[in-house]
Amino acid sequence: MSDAHLFAIGVVLAWLAGVRVYMTVFGVGIAGALGWLDLPQALQATQSPWVIGVSGVLAATEFFADKIPGVDSGWDLLHTLLRVPVGAFLAAATLSPDGQLGAGALATGAGVALSSHLLKAGSRVLLNTSPEPVTNWTASVGEDLAVVGTLALVFAHPWIALSLVALISLVVALLLWWVWRLIFRRAPKVAPVAQ
Repeated sequence: MSDAHLFAIGVVLAWLAGVRVYMTVFGVGIAGALGWLDLPQALQATQSPWVIGVSGVLAATEFFADKIPGVDSGWDLLHTLLRVPVGAFLAAATLSPDGQLGAGALATGAGVALSSHLLKAGSRVLLNTSPEPVTNWTASVGEDLAVVGTLALVFAHPWIALSLVALISLVVALLLWWVWRLIFRRAPKVAPVAQ
């Protein structure tokens, strides 16, 4: 694969880690362990049975925790500290033929993971204001499907996967911006006090 393809894969993996970190690590590890992918040297750690087992258990835990309104926001807050460095590692490890992680790739991965994480967490905070759980469950299942589908797509068609995550990010950011404006447009304005 060319460096451009590896860059696209690294960015997408970082984006996925910002949304579902354990599922992403589990998926990469399984793909490498089953021989579906020839992982770069730095990513081969994800093939370890321990990494696959722990990330699989944590992915299952996250699957259920993310379906409960309020718990999902707490989970997101707690995992801000994990998703960003893992996204940075996945991006840099994808671009590292010799196992050395470059500072530029680490910074790019961290920025992408933080961006997708903030979009996910921000949308979930807004959804949790809804009194019914259907929107929360729908969003959570949508995130699960997006991560699994994009993970399956990224190694076969990295540019399509990169375009897809860019489009999803843009749509979610525009929706959040629209809702934010809608909320604050309705807020009563305080008139200045006449003297």
